[in-house]
Amino acid sequence: MQQPISPFSKAQLLPKEERLEVSNQNEQLCIGLPKETSYQEKRICLTPDAVAALVSNGHRILIESGAGENAAFDDRQYSEAGAEITKDKAKVFACPMILKVEPPTLEEIELIKPNAILFSALQLKMQHKTYFEALTKKKITALGFEFIKDSEGTFPAVRQLSEIAGTASIQIAAEIMSITNQGNGLLLGNISGVPPTEVVVIGAGIVGEFATKSALGLGANVKVFDSSISKLRTLQANVGQRIYTSTMQPKNLMKSLMRCDVAIGATKGKNRAPILVNEAMVESMKQGAVIIDVSIDMGGCFETSELTTHDNPTFEKHGVIHYCVPNIPARYSRTSSVSLSNIFTSYLLQIAEAGGLENAIRQDHGLKNGLYVYHGVITNKSVSNWFDLDCSDLNLLIF
Repeated sequence: MQQPISPFSKAQLLPKEERLEVSNQNEQLCIGLPKETSYQEKRICLTPDAVAALVSNGHRILIESGAGENAAFDDRQYSEAGAEITKDKAKVFACPMILKVEPPTLEEIELIKPNAILFSALQLKMQHKTYFEALTKKKITALGFEFIKDSEGTFPAVRQLSEIAGTASIQIAAEIMSITNQGNGLLLGNISGVPPTEVVVIGAGIVGEFATKSALGLGANVKVFDSSISKLRTLQANVGQRIYTSTMQPKNLMKSLMRCDVAIGATKGKNRAPILVNEAMVESMKQGAVIIDVSIDMGGCFETSELTTHDNPTFEKHGVIHYCVPNIPARYSRTSSVSLSNIFTSYLLQIAEAGGLENAIRQDHGLKNGLYVYHGVITNKSVSNWFDLDCSDLNLLIF
């Protein structure tokens, strides 16, 4: 019987060597760090040590004079690390890549060159449509660092700042409780023969977890409330010891608030933090008790909360001292700057090693998640829906 004729030759059927992608040469980055102008923003994206690491890898860093002063980093430190210092703000914004903590103002966007890359926070719910229109007009590529994911699917920048906010909330409470700060004169700790301070934490997320760890470390009795059993279970495991946890049952919460010396609000919602403690509950609290509403940047979870500032951080209502300052990490600007710098440095080196931002985005889906404008085209559906702007799929723009 005649064998069927194969449409392929013998050579074509033999295994071929695999074709690997040729690696791109490292790209030299030119990065501009302007001075933050937003109200009470004291952080900076890169520390002198981070600048030294980037400069040693062949990158150029241009910093506006005084940009690091509020984080206790002076111009001399940056200069010795290899950065170029200038008093010309326009020169800094003319760099191909801009690093900022807060999103730029419309006036600052005017200084940015077309097709530049912007790394900053987005703060979606505080933005206006004109901000995105200004970015698209200049065909800027913008990444919001709070949306960047790591290999584990978490948001590293958000987690770092949440850790700082949680730890700081207990330190702030301890400070306010001092008799010299109109508090009850209680020490947030556990002294032999003295009943320990009672702390209630509302919310078992990252902020709540680190507030709990800090309070326990000082020796306080801690009670944690959250509507999610899985979050409470995770917090128990991460804390490493059995503590009082409860779902959001009004009766239990009311009893705990009546006895506590400090209440930490650490909840969040999709658009606004839910109000979990009404005014009547606050009225029932001890005279001189302290409320630290960390979720005030999303409206606050205490009905009596009102926005305050770092200059005038507290007010008293129903005999209870309220601390309702948004952006608590800015109070600890040096720690926050080092924390952000660790994240930025690794991504900048990764972008350079990949041969540019576009190649890095192709290789790292977590970095890709932070992109909300690509060469002037809105690529984030949340931004598109929120401001009724046209949106394109990033996968169709990057080949």
